[in-house]
Amino acid sequence: MEREQGLFLTNVEATTRNGITIKSHQEIRTMYEAGRVVAAIKQALLDTIEPGMKTKDLDAIASNVIKSHKAKPSFKGYHGFPATICVSINNEIVHGIPGDRIIEEGDIVSMDVGAVVSGFHSDSAVTIAVGKVQPEVDRLIENTRLSLELGVKQAVAGNRVGDIGYAVQNFAEAQGYGVVREYVGHGIGRALHEEPSIPNVGEQGKGPLLRVGMVICIEPMLNMGTWQTKVLDDDWTVVTADGSLSAHFEQTLAITENGPWVLTALEGE
Repeated sequence: MEREQGLFLTNVEATTRNGITIKSHQEIRTMYEAGRVVAAIKQALLDTIEPGMKTKDLDAIASNVIKSHKAKPSFKGYHGFPATICVSINNEIVHGIPGDRIIEEGDIVSMDVGAVVSGFHSDSAVTIAVGKVQPEVDRLIENTRLSLELGVKQAVAGNRVGDIGYAVQNFAEAQGYGVVREYVGHGIGRALHEEPSIPNVGEQGKGPLLRVGMVICIEPMLNMGTWQTKVLDDDWTVVTADGSLSAHFEQTLAITENGPWVLTALEGE
């Protein structure tokens, strides 16, 4: 496949350095297969979502895609989470539980999905406007996506975690958004969440060193108001403290000798 040509000049042996797992070529290839499942889920959800659907309908679609690929969901049962995916609407930032809530025209919906193949996870999120929304809402979604792209560009060997957070924060705050601090990106592999944490704020040249063979998730969450958050009574759903709208994008990527390889990209991304 074109996107993986020339990315690995050597087969790095899996090791752990300072609590951070360095994956082998074969392990990253397996995570790419999990990433293809995640991409298929995202595409199915984006193709299907419409006003009048219940959020549990999206969960059922994701479950069926995972089963069709003979994979397993990353989220279901994780610390007791009851569903296959997270569905968060409007002022909900992350970890919304699918159920009987009906998606309405003008909602913005964030969908966070994960899949396991042969014991390895991949994880991704996307936000979409359902129907027509105000221009500033479209800009929130697009700028959150762009902030992710900027973070990904910093995920190169020799940089540090703070370079990623700085890129996201510098861009997002210049657009007037609150950058969520309490919830961050993360390493990923045999566990859904591994070291290191990947904050969406940071200082250039600070934090853990990025090395070839690391696999991480970058996931900016931008709010139209304050960066502060609160958790609802279900102990899962995280919302903006001021009720403002929020958007969330995430990709799983491997750090290679030739730069970042996004494992969960949709076709054409």
